[in-house]
Amino acid sequence: MSRDDEFGAYVAARRPHLYRSAWLLCGDQHRAEDLVQDALTKLYLAWPRVHRMANVEAYVRRMLVNGHIDESRRPWRREHTTYELPDAPAAQPPGEEADELWTALRALPPGQRRVVVLRHYWGLSVEETAGDLNVSVGTVKSQTSAALTALRRALLTEPASAVTSMTATTQGDAR
Repeated sequence: MSRDDEFGAYVAARRPHLYRSAWLLCGDQHRAEDLVQDALTKLYLAWPRVHRMANVEAYVRRMLVNGHIDESRRPWRREHTTYELPDAPAAQPPGEEADELWTALRALPPGQRRVVVLRHYWGLSVEETAGDLNVSVGTVKSQTSAALTALRRALLTEPASAVTSMTATTQGDAR
């Protein structure tokens, strides 16, 4: 199989998952498409070396996260506003129903959103997430805790009674 065939097969199989991850990271359909395209362009250039790696997914995932961090740190690379209205970003990933979870997830600060996406969408361990984000394990734990607290607060309709019952359940489990 040629380089292009191998790369094409990888992209065909993984692009939807990569796009969804990028969308969860940035919350904007167009930025997510750009993020995935940039990562795939870089991946294609490195494909002869990367496709032999034991974990291509980790490499690509790290490219997505680093690309998102890079964009958030370099505002001069972003598009500039004009008098004409741009296309409005999608409220949720294509094919998803409008959902309170997406709204709550988009409301999280970028660092917490990254941790949630890597831990709960990609299913990474705390250590793997820390490695991908180049932060300490403690930072991952604190960001996860803060993010999950914010998500619970945003998603619970009756916060006082639900938090009380969750606390009672958690305390019962800890004994």
